[in-house]
Amino acid sequence: MKLVFALTASLLFLVSSLIAAEPSWPMFRSLKGDNISPETGLLNTWPENGPKLLWKTDGIGNTEFPGYSTVVIGDGRAYTTGNVKVGAEDKPANAVVYCLDIKTGKILWKYDNGPGWTGHYPGDRSTPTLDGDRLYALSAMGRLVCLDAKTGKEIWGSQLPEEYEARLATWAYSESVVIDGDKVIAWPGGKKAAAVALDKKTGKVLWTTPGSDDVAGYATMLIFEMDGRRMYANMNQKGLLIVDAQTGEKLLFYKHETRHDINATIPYYFDGKMLISSGYGSGSELLQLKFEGGQLTATQRWENKRFDNQHGGIIILDGVVYGAAHHYKQGMWLAMRLSDGEILWEHRGVGQGCVSFADGMLYCMGEREGIVGLVKPSPEKYEEVSRFTLPETTGMAWAHPVICGKKLFLRYGDVVYCFDVAK
Repeated sequence: MKLVFALTASLLFLVSSLIAAEPSWPMFRSLKGDNISPETGLLNTWPENGPKLLWKTDGIGNTEFPGYSTVVIGDGRAYTTGNVKVGAEDKPANAVVYCLDIKTGKILWKYDNGPGWTGHYPGDRSTPTLDGDRLYALSAMGRLVCLDAKTGKEIWGSQLPEEYEARLATWAYSESVVIDGDKVIAWPGGKKAAAVALDKKTGKVLWTTPGSDDVAGYATMLIFEMDGRRMYANMNQKGLLIVDAQTGEKLLFYKHETRHDINATIPYYFDGKMLISSGYGSGSELLQLKFEGGQLTATQRWENKRFDNQHGGIIILDGVVYGAAHHYKQGMWLAMRLSDGEILWEHRGVGQGCVSFADGMLYCMGEREGIVGLVKPSPEKYEEVSRFTLPETTGMAWAHPVICGKKLFLRYGDVVYCFDVAK
């Protein structure tokens, strides 16, 4: 009987551990914001036509108003957003939040999040954020909503431009909001609030960071700690803004300007240093952060104009930065040494695009032709081992690849693809 009890207890522990360890990708660029997946046991080469397609779901938005939102994964479901034309021709498209079954791609529910963006490059941009049984989504027009993740029922909502006297950036809101403890953090921009912390359960305002004439950027914020102090960093229209996580106090603004005021790449922090990068030839800067007399300062350690990542993201591995440039040679893929900013190699690759990392490999997706490449990261040279092309691609692909549960999720236009990449 003791043996039976012990075996039963062990089995229950194993089952509960497996349930607790169910794969998830709860926010844009993964939990740490680095686009690095913990997945292992993945294919290190792909068949000629690419990995096996498990399902494809179209109608995520529509072809007239596609979307650029990445998927997030949790509890056997995938979530994303898109714009849908509804009603009369003179009515604007609406921003819609979608919930898909991760096994079949079937749409389980849809939520109408108000008017969508129909200006230049129409469609929703922000990726939803999953936190337990709640889902948070920010429309391109600035409506932040908290939903029941299982049913899609609204719990609370906030209209950022109206409530914080913020004007839309040229290409509307693109950040993905971040959950930190009991707070959901958004960056409305404008005079009333550069950043705001809301109670994630009720939407009640906890603090605001005083604003300025600068509108919101297009990047998603970073949480980091230095000298025992928790801080938030993000890019607004004109540069890098760092605030205190507990109070919202503005600690630092560092000017980093670009053409069209497009700062869209998430900042990266390590060992008292912060890497920022923007397109249009603005390039990358490595900053040394330091508290002096209670004041946070930033000093440039190096600058490289060639590594001008627009919004496809970068991956940092073993002191090397990988990613696509924007203006430099019309979107070359580059490897750059983090310590001094020296370019180690450059290659045309899949064309300018987005990048993620899993199980020793870079997953690179071109933004124009639907080319997807599997690349071995190396400081010596560009080593592409496999590639395939998505079918029926139109427009631009700006959603970052997601590798979760031994599956590769790709978004292009109004379509979400799910591929089996298990070894």
